[in-house]
Parts: sequence; structure tokens; C-alpha cells
Amino acid sequence: MIKPKYPDLRNYIDPDTPTVKSDETSHEGYFVPEIIFTYGQPKSIIKKILTLLPTILDTLRNVFKSYKSIRRNPGEASQLPGDGLFDDFKTLAIKLHCSSVGFTEIPTDMIFRNREILYKYAFVMTMEMRREAISRAPGRVAAGEVWRTYHELGRVVNRLAGFLRDRGYNAQAGPSLGGDTNYVRLAQKAGMGWTGRHGLLISPENGPCQRIAVVYTDISLPFTDSVDHAWIESFCSSCGRCVKKCPGNAIYQEYKKLDEGGRQYIDYKKCAVPFSQTLGCSVCIRECTFTKGSYDKIKAAFNAKAQG
Repeated sequence: MIKPKYPDLRNYIDPDTPTVKSDETSHEGYFVPEIIFTYGQPKSIIKKILTLLPTILDTLRNVFKSYKSIRRNPGEASQLPGDGLFDDFKTLAIKLHCSSVGFTEIPTDMIFRNREILYKYAFVMTMEMRREAISRAPGRVAAGEVWRTYHELGRVVNRLAGFLRDRGYNAQAGPSLGGDTNYVRLAQKAGMGWTGRHGLLISPENGPCQRIAVVYTDISLPFTDSVDHAWIESFCSSCGRCVKKCPGNAIYQEYKKLDEGGRQYIDYKKCAVPFSQTLGCSVCIRECTFTKGSYDKIKAAFNAKAQG
């Protein structure tokens, strides 16, 4: 069986084009379909893929489009933003059904070890997955919502990259399905939320019930404010609901401290099995306290308890 591979940036740029590379502390990066076909149960996919096949194929087309469109970057691009550029970008993103938008510089350790990117800054976007659909995980309805969001965000980031190019700026779209960088850590750095025990971003807007995508650029913009979401780490340490409910036993009781200094929250090889069996598992999202309740109310109750 042929395993899908994530596109290689070098196949879409001139050999002498400078890129931003990872460093020795970076994690290995994997394409979602690549993980499923390598560590999951591909036969399960073949049996269940037909109803979602059009969406999955179009999602993959959007991934390859994000690389092919790099060639449309301006020859002499400006790196100085015009007045209101971030606000205009955010307005369009929200119009295209994104939930939140941030902007940050990309540390090289957030670039996956086997990847490279063109630019050192990123717009970061989230898009909500419909909670009613995720509440029915695992199964066909939740899987359809997972792939709907992958598809929509892939389409959105390509449009947003085009928005920047039309205004004379360089851009590289980073679709949600896979990526060259660690989207969760980038979103956390941009002040958009915090990493939960399940390794997913927990945001005020959506809890963990979202997907993330980015648009890389060399535009120098002010970074979005760093909001204090760090309390989530203590909350998750005392909760553990996702750990108990994970059908693959893939979420660690305590995150692993890696030799290079990073963190690993889940065993993605174990996660791939139920993900492939259901085309998008999502049980950890369904069971997360932040999916079931209000971010502000959970925070207020947690702070009240901590204060005695």
C-alpha cells in the first residue's frame, strides 16, 4: 500500500532560495495521513473512507496548492505592513469562519526536524469544530466534522495567503491537515490558549474543539499579546478525564520531558489506531472539560478553589 507523503518545500522553490530551518531540539514532524497509514490500521480506512473521500481528496489538493502557489509570491515584496494590515487580515479570516487570529515569530525549535519554511513569522488561525458533531465521537458524524474543518481551513489559508500576495507581500500557506511547524505551540506563543494534557490547544473561544492553521510571512508586525492561560496546565494535571477516556491509551499520565528539552503529551503511534478506525476519533476532545463547559466559568471555579 502506498503511504501518502507531505510535500517537500524544496520541490517548489529555486535551489538557492533561503529558508528557515529547524534546530537540533526540534521534534520530528508527520503528515496526518502518513501517521495513520504507518501506525494505524489502513484496512479500517479503506472500508470507511468512501463517504468522506471527496472531502479528503479536496483537502489534499489544498495542501499541494499551498506549495504550488508559493511561485506567485511577489518578486520584490514589502516587509513593512501598511496601516491596518493585521486588522484587515483578521477581518477576512473571521468572515471566512475562523474563530481567532494571532501573530508571532517562529522559534526554530517549533519547526519540525524534517521540515523547513520560507519565513520566520506566522499568522495563526483557529476554526471551531461543531460541538454537537464532536459530541457523537467516535463515528461517522464526528469524522465528517474533523475532515470538514481540515478542508475548510486548507481553503481559508490559501485564500489568506492570496490576500497578502495581492497586497504585495510574501506568504506561504500552512494548511491544518499537516504542517512544517508545531501549530499548537505557535498558537500558545501567540497568546491564543494553552496546551492541554491531550496535547491540543485549549482556547477561550473553543476549548480544544478546533483545528489550527497558519500563514507564514516575512512581514514585520507587532506580535499579539501574550494572555495568561498558563493556569490550564494546573487544571489539566488535576483533571485527567481525557487520559481515562482515550480508547487507545495514548495520552500520558504525565507529559514526557524529552532529551532536547521539549514535551510529548501523547503516543501518536497508539493514537493512530483509533484515529484510523474511525477516521478522526476525537474522543479526547469530546470528553475534555473545556468542550463541555465555558472557559471563563471553569477558570473562575478553578481560581476560587485555589484560593481556598
